[in-house]
Amino acid sequence: MNHLEPLPSPLLSELVTAVGEHAAVRFLEFFAVTIRNPHTRRAYVRGVTDFLSWCEAAGVPSLTAVQPLHVATWIEGLTRSHTAPTAKQRLAAVRALFDWLVVGQVVAVNPAASVRGPRHVVRVGKTPVLDPAEARALLDSIDVGTVIGLRDRALIGLMVYSFARVGAALAMRVEDVYPQSRRLWVRLREKGGKAHALPCHHTLEDYLVAYLDDSGLRDEPKGPLFRTIGRGTSRLSDRPLPQASAHAMVRRRAAAAGIATPLGCHSFRATGITAYLANGGTLETAAAMANHASTRTTQLYDRRGDRVSLDEVERIRL
Repeated sequence: MNHLEPLPSPLLSELVTAVGEHAAVRFLEFFAVTIRNPHTRRAYVRGVTDFLSWCEAAGVPSLTAVQPLHVATWIEGLTRSHTAPTAKQRLAAVRALFDWLVVGQVVAVNPAASVRGPRHVVRVGKTPVLDPAEARALLDSIDVGTVIGLRDRALIGLMVYSFARVGAALAMRVEDVYPQSRRLWVRLREKGGKAHALPCHHTLEDYLVAYLDDSGLRDEPKGPLFRTIGRGTSRLSDRPLPQASAHAMVRRRAAAAGIATPLGCHSFRATGITAYLANGGTLETAAAMANHASTRTTQLYDRRGDRVSLDEVERIRL
């Protein structure tokens, strides 16, 4: 469940307080009221903080004194020190903030509205992807003689076979794995709180059943499905597994399996989608399974072209 994290005190800079108490309250409300996703909130806090720091260094006295030229100059410098997606995201944060301040009658116009961000076109995603043999080797290398191994195999299998985002997987409760129509199903809560349910691949079903049977979690339907291990024990705690811990686990498992590819949790989502499409699946169905609003997003995870490119490169024989 999303929760409101404390906002850093440096965020409320002199540029904000110089306009008055109403402006300060409205400014903080933008982060607390309009943004529910904690990852988006952190990203927007970083973007706005960076912009305010730049304005202070440039001698801008208050929010009401910010002009389009200030925003454009900041973005120009940002594109030289950061990637285009980062610059576009931070411009989006500043633009959304001033929209909120205009509605709240703190400023008259949005100085970021007319500023264009850097051009950025993405046709192929950058997420590292495993080929089927590597993915199989990774899953088979996990020692399932312990509940930790069963948990890790079930989590990785869930991300591969259901295209689940790691955040949605770690937010699952035990009751989100349930039987329906003679098959095991999983219920995921994706971005924006959207519920998404789909049947399990038979291999994923085996992984989940083995994990639930050995862990004894079936008696705690409201509890988190994937949990930490109690300190000094080999037993599951009652605390959900943090995303950072899941990422570290993936790196450890990949290293133990001899996989040199720098994997992240998102790699399994891309691996599953690519394998599905390579075996005759359709892009439209893959988008529905991945809970993508557009097939254009799904195409970023389709890495079948990597194999074609590699085969062509090997034609160069000297």
